[in-house]
Amino acid sequence: MRADRLLSLLLLLQNRGPMTARELAAELEVSVRTVHRDVAALGTAGVPVLADRGPAGGFRLLDGYRTRLTGLTAAEARSLALAGMPGPAGELGLGAGLATARLKLAAALPPALAERTRELEGRFHLDAPAWFREADPVPHLAAVAGAVWEQRVLRVHYRRWSGEVRRELHPLGVVLKGGIWYLVAEVGGEVGGELRTYRIARLLEVSVLEAGFERPPGFELAAYWAQSSRRLEEMRRQGVARVRLSPAAQRLLPARFGAEGTRALAVAGTPDAAGWVETDLSVESLPVAVGDLLAFGPEAEVLGPPELRAAVVAAVAALAGVYGGAFRAG
Repeated sequence: MRADRLLSLLLLLQNRGPMTARELAAELEVSVRTVHRDVAALGTAGVPVLADRGPAGGFRLLDGYRTRLTGLTAAEARSLALAGMPGPAGELGLGAGLATARLKLAAALPPALAERTRELEGRFHLDAPAWFREADPVPHLAAVAGAVWEQRVLRVHYRRWSGEVRRELHPLGVVLKGGIWYLVAEVGGEVGGELRTYRIARLLEVSVLEAGFERPPGFELAAYWAQSSRRLEEMRRQGVARVRLSPAAQRLLPARFGAEGTRALAVAGTPDAAGWVETDLSVESLPVAVGDLLAFGPEAEVLGPPELRAAVVAAVAALAGVYGGAFRAG
């Protein structure tokens, strides 16, 4: 809306000092012509915006002028929880509110403190998405987040590994983990229903219903997520493999197995003359463990348990058959 944009323009000039029309246009995501019209409108309203001509010119406020229009709207205040994450805030539909809220906060700070805040923003940055993976497309994220905030029932069409389902959910919260958005919701249409976690990118259809719901008494999203994460880690690690690792495999283990790899190295035995060590490593189900350990190639040997070693031997034999046949054909 134009009133919000005029206030944002005013706060930009107050917080940052002189700015060119192009700089203002880029910040406000409008044309240079629109900036000139907005500056004229501020002047008509009595705001002393001065125009400096020439190559280094631009717009600035009269020295000493400061606006006191720094009260936060509900949407702006809501967005402040994501003040360090402009990308996720934009995905949630809170980007514009966050930008305006930050400008208002900066305008309300004493000049010295405002300058320290700008220095902090220039030296520390949070980048939520994980490396080497495209971000999930989340077209329904804003609708889901709105339903969470307004406590409205969601009707969803969800894609699982085992097929597609349709459900009505009580949405309790959203979580951003490693660049992936998740929905925590009650299933069953009543307070006290089963709590489940849904990957928002797998929501094929979302309808926000008029019906509301009551949140479970005492429910805390952060506590639930911590407990759920621990449970998932316990489920993932279903067994222990006895492995022999070369120096190269030891360097790769933490990157491939995370904290489990680090723990395995901490309890590893004394290296032999070639630097190889033996240790116990927590692994997932048998098929997953075979693939994970084969990724080390000849730099790792599975010593046990017998069924895991046999599965690795069978996989290596199958690979040898595939590539051996290719070599003979060549």
